[in-house]
Amino acid sequence: MPNIRVGMRFRGALSVLVVLVVLGGCGGDHNESEQTTTQETVTETGTTSTPTQSQVAVKLYFLRGGKVSPVQRDVTGPAVGSAAVRELLDGPAADDPGVKTAIPDGTQLESLAIDGGVASVQLSQQPADEAALAQLVYTLTQFPTVKRVDFGADRPVGRRAFEAETPAVLVESPLPGESVQSGFAVRGTANTFEATFNYELKDASGVVLRKNFVTATSGSGTRGTFSFRVPYQVDKPQDGRLVVFELSAENGSRIHQSEIPLHLQ
Repeated sequence: MPNIRVGMRFRGALSVLVVLVVLGGCGGDHNESEQTTTQETVTETGTTSTPTQSQVAVKLYFLRGGKVSPVQRDVTGPAVGSAAVRELLDGPAADDPGVKTAIPDGTQLESLAIDGGVASVQLSQQPADEAALAQLVYTLTQFPTVKRVDFGADRPVGRRAFEAETPAVLVESPLPGESVQSGFAVRGTANTFEATFNYELKDASGVVLRKNFVTATSGSGTRGTFSFRVPYQVDKPQDGRLVVFELSAENGSRIHQSEIPLHLQ
């Protein structure tokens, strides 16, 4: 059973946060479409880090439908990488409906060292579940200074090693619960037939405000990146949903569907 942290978490705007968005290609082991860093270089050893206790927004990767799914958290620096892992180990919060964790209850971070693009992680107990390892790898490789993760067993691994734990269409921005405005950007990675998938934006009553198809940089067995914008019109702020799905090549039915709840401004 996952840990459930009681209470809502404040997700206000952080004036101290500097976000670096990198739309990467699909050729590397990282396969990251959007990366986040701060004024501090995300590192625990090997380089100098700017001392700060500022709050930083990071992504934590839990599981939705058995596949990795990002949510946003605020952590306190300067050791942002360690703080993100500790938040992940604490499990989903009460305001993260539908997400779970495969990381064993009570797992603690003992050490984290980042050097040469590899994050070496020592935990109080080593997760055996591939989904749990995927959560850790995805959470750490959101930072540009981390390409692979070493758990002390075999060779370091990156996101490519966990394709089976990654949804066909992984939306990494916007995150669930975010407020958006017309023309907001959607970014992520996809591995779909002929690199195409569809999206719909629905309002609070389920009416489709916008729909279209998207083509990623690659597909049909190779994960690629995508980026597109969604214009819409609403007469007042309200909750909505971004729905992404693939159309079956066999019968045209929807497959690999996922939904991201949003606040439409």
